[in-house]
Amino acid sequence: MRSPHHITAHPYANPYEELGRLDDGPLEEFLHEDRQDEREEAEAQDDPWAPPNHRRNGRRRRRGRFAGLPLALKAVVAVVVLAAFLGLADRWALLYAERRAADTLKDRLNLAAAPEVEIGGFPFLTQLADERLDSVKVTVPDVAADRVSLAQVTATARGVRLDTDGPTSVRGADVPELEGDVLLSFADLNRELGASQVTFTGEGHDRVRARGTLPVAGHDLRVRAEARIVREGDSGIATHIGGMRLEIGDLATYRPGARASDGLHLSRQSVARLAHETRKAKELLSVPSVVRRLGVPDSVVREALRNESKLSELTGTPRFAHRAMQLNLIDLALEHPQLLKLLGFDPALLDALPRLTRPVLADQLSLGFRLPEPPSGQLRLRDVRVEKDGIRVRLEGAGLTVGRGR
Repeated sequence: MRSPHHITAHPYANPYEELGRLDDGPLEEFLHEDRQDEREEAEAQDDPWAPPNHRRNGRRRRRGRFAGLPLALKAVVAVVVLAAFLGLADRWALLYAERRAADTLKDRLNLAAAPEVEIGGFPFLTQLADERLDSVKVTVPDVAADRVSLAQVTATARGVRLDTDGPTSVRGADVPELEGDVLLSFADLNRELGASQVTFTGEGHDRVRARGTLPVAGHDLRVRAEARIVREGDSGIATHIGGMRLEIGDLATYRPGARASDGLHLSRQSVARLAHETRKAKELLSVPSVVRRLGVPDSVVREALRNESKLSELTGTPRFAHRAMQLNLIDLALEHPQLLKLLGFDPALLDALPRLTRPVLADQLSLGFRLPEPPSGQLRLRDVRVEKDGIRVRLEGAGLTVGRGR
């Protein structure tokens, strides 16, 4: 297709007529643009010079860019900014409420330190306006027990109803249900009862093993005991101590109590050494009351005292060792203190051991805890169990009120 302004050469065409056809064509447009440039240049020479205003131009450009955003995008930006401010306000209100709740619990429960309070659910301000919290978790790290500080008490309350005078004034709260646990940590027990150098470890579902040393009359005696953990009513736990014994090196073992097996008894190693320590064996067999308790015939004793081979033969028999280990050396200490000194006992230790009775020793090894009495409602312990890290007891509560309540 040919352009309407296309000039076609013709051997008989008038050239002036061809130029006339160009009046409305490209030449006219070119001349028009040239005249427009001349007019603009003349106007610029007539106006006074002024420096360019970059700030105004930049502001116009910025406004132009924002104005060019779609309306939907502007709405999204506004919503995001508003949500950020509302979220920040909600978190600030939550932190403030947790701190106030911790201070209130400290005062109401007479705690040594403020507990940790975590209010669950989101958003918080909506719950506050509704006067009902989804959940509140309270952790009390140090509750005073009988002899130690409890490692921690953790409890979670659900459906807490608030008693308020508006969003900024909470008078109290009603706790319809609460559950958690109490942990009596072995690490805390070992640290706080460290004066006796006794450590506690779990042994089975409801038992604790105590091992360590106990200073008695200037001697560090090895102590061994087993404690059975029991629930004491609805608010406390206690221990029943059993299997208590103090080992005086490899010389003897002391078991407090009034049974025949209790008292101070020679160890198996001590009895075995009597077969080689003839002087000590003769001293022991020279006491008639000892001979009667050993159940050795007098004829055998007389022969053993005259012949060392017979003496070694007698003291080396299993029957003699068994009878010798049954001797209560506390009784012998009263009748023949010099004999026990000969066997290697310190008189001061022999004097102190009878005063270390079963109740006294059990008290040094016992553990215990009792829940604080709540101002209202019920708070009770359930399901005592021994775990690797300590003694854990399940905690339950109902109908509790904090503050004035409703």
